[in-house]
Amino acid sequence: MKLDIIRKIIGGILLVSLISVLFFKPIQDYLDIPKTITVFEGQDYTFQKAAPVSATVGSHNSTITLAQDQKSVSLQAKENGQNEMLLEFAGIPIKKVDVQVLKDFRVTPGGQSIGVKLNTVGVLVVGHHLVSTEDGKKSPGELAGIKIGDIITEINGNKIEKMTDVAPFVQNAGQNSEALDMVISRESGKFTTKLTPLKDKGEKSYKLGLYIRDSAAGIGTMTFVDPKSKKYGALGHVISDMDTKKPIVVEDGQIVRSTVTSIEKGSNGDPGEKLARFSSDREIVGNITKNSPFGIFGVLHKELRNGVLDKPLPIALSHQVKEGPAKILTVVNDDKVEEFNIEIVSTIPQKFPATKGMVIKVVDPKLLDKTGGIVQGMSGSPIIQDGKLIGAVTHVFVNDPTSGYGVHIEWMLNEAGINIYEKPKEKAS
Repeated sequence: MKLDIIRKIIGGILLVSLISVLFFKPIQDYLDIPKTITVFEGQDYTFQKAAPVSATVGSHNSTITLAQDQKSVSLQAKENGQNEMLLEFAGIPIKKVDVQVLKDFRVTPGGQSIGVKLNTVGVLVVGHHLVSTEDGKKSPGELAGIKIGDIITEINGNKIEKMTDVAPFVQNAGQNSEALDMVISRESGKFTTKLTPLKDKGEKSYKLGLYIRDSAAGIGTMTFVDPKSKKYGALGHVISDMDTKKPIVVEDGQIVRSTVTSIEKGSNGDPGEKLARFSSDREIVGNITKNSPFGIFGVLHKELRNGVLDKPLPIALSHQVKEGPAKILTVVNDDKVEEFNIEIVSTIPQKFPATKGMVIKVVDPKLLDKTGGIVQGMSGSPIIQDGKLIGAVTHVFVNDPTSGYGVHIEWMLNEAGINIYEKPKEKAS
């Protein structure tokens, strides 16, 4: 009995000791050191260390060098490649940290207001229409099982690309009392159905009983341009159809220059909006090849300059972003890009692509006075911290227009088809 009590007392002492050790600052410093560090050529990475611990480079290639004192270790990334850092205590290895040095990569920040025109794959069904027939009101499209958000891609074996492609088939089938063979694309996959057009008793034409649309237009903000490939990213979020609320499946699209004419200021519960128009010449400056949760992407055909930061900047990976001051580039009047102060309230180091990586807050008095915070049309505004492009503005908080979400830049680059993790080429022996 006494032996059991002694064992419990000793166990309790050991548990308390273990917990105390975990809260001991040198141990905390050690636990905080990541197992993997990723940096770009020319960048430094500094971390605090437990006083008795020393760091050495694992292999003798030239990718990294170390500088250290009693309190910290500073890792300098010299050359693209892989290496490792060994942490030792009294000459005994206690932790290995893998170090990946990425090739120096820079993109030109945007901030310009752009006009966006998306052409859909086929024609998009945005509503049902009742046809007044002799037998009552009916929607042929609804009877055929076609739903809002569906995309009509083929009729009678013919590819449908725009609204004007549809009408001749409808009238011909109606006059011959025939059904149309429809190929419909839906989120769950493609399917076929038959649709018999009906004639409105007050009109001569036959109708599908569907409201359809073949393109969508709006405005947003350019985020970045790769100076080498001219690939760009903008908006930072997917473009959804205003009626169906579903992402628009893009066949192709164009971007043009845009001019902000006025601002509807945001307030609690009522997000504001940039009111803008496409530039008068409607000159196409780039194409759109992808509409994804991370924005729109394509290639620029014409140079776009912001007049504030037109030189390429390094980028920061999600784990390199920190809470604190930052800036955004955006347009609030005409086509002039301006720099405004914001605060990174929180940031999540993401290992996998996700849209909501940062919470940001507008603190610039000039921007707050003009817009009330983040407004529609500001999505895509590049976020810059410590001279690095770290992401883009995406969404506003409806109940607090001064705050919203940002997306990390590495996920937008990935969607644009830019591989920042490209491995170095083997050197000849």
